[in-house]
Parts: sequence; structure tokens; C-alpha cells
Amino acid sequence: MINDAHDVIERQTILIVDDTPDNITLLSALLKDRYKIKVATQGERALKIAATDPPPDLILLDIMMPGMDGYEVCRRLKAEPRTAEIPVIFLTARVQVEDEEKGLKLGAVDYITK
Repeated sequence: MINDAHDVIERQTILIVDDTPDNITLLSALLKDRYKIKVATQGERALKIAATDPPPDLILLDIMMPGMDGYEVCRRLKAEPRTAEIPVIFLTARVQVEDEEKGLKLGAVDYITK
């Protein structure tokens, strides 16, 4: 007997990209019952995970990270045909309108402040 629709449908995968372990832990705890979770703490790693098969269904992306920031990660994702269609939501502490505009211009589908 099937108890839940989740038993029938393969769970979608969310890639969480954040350099702060506490943020990853919190988001993973909130989402793990409904989604498969993959995590990356650096931009380069996020790009590698996004290019795997199957790719994640959604990327939650922090902006302020050492090395490659979230804007550059998004720019590279959208420039690569294999990852261009993955929806990106910026999840960040940056609250300036200019930051949101920049993120959306780069191809993010939403911009949420922490």
C-alpha cells in the first residue's frame, strides 16, 4: 500500500551552496524530508555538482563566499548549456536593491534575503 505521493514520485534534488556550515545545516534540516539535498561550500564545487547527471532541480545560492562569489557561480551556470536551465534562487544576507537587481539580471528566478 502506498502511504504518500512521495513514495511514487522520485524526490527532486536541491543543491545548497553556502560557505557557512550553520546555514547548510538549517536548510538541509528544513528540506531533507521532501527533497534530496546536495551541498557545496565553494563556487567551484557547486559548478561541478550542477554539471553531474542528473543535475539538481534547483540551486539555493549564497552570494558572499570566499573565492568565487555567488554572482559568478550564477553567471557560469547560465553560460553553460548543460546547466543554464537549472533554476537559481539567491539566498543571501545582502539586502540592497542593487544586489537583487544584479542577481536577477544574471538569470536567478528569485532573490531571498536571510
